[in-house]
Amino acid sequence: MGTCEVCGNHYDRSFQVMMAGETHEFDSFECAIHKLAPHCAHCDCMVIGHGVQTGEKIYCCAACARQMGEEGVADRA
Repeated sequence: MGTCEVCGNHYDRSFQVMMAGETHEFDSFECAIHKLAPHCAHCDCMVIGHGVQTGEKIYCCAACARQMGEEGVADRA
């Protein structure tokens, strides 16, 4: 039985996620997303889908990237 590192729930169906060489344990995908999802560099929302990355910055969409001065970004090819 594992313990979720976000909510502290002891759960017999917990799971582990390895990210950047670290192992994290969660009781739900909701907690995993809360802990691990990056945040948009413009609007601060959680980036759960593909998002847009320019250099080290991650944005939820091309519109946010453009508002931060990024050029040549698009949500679709």
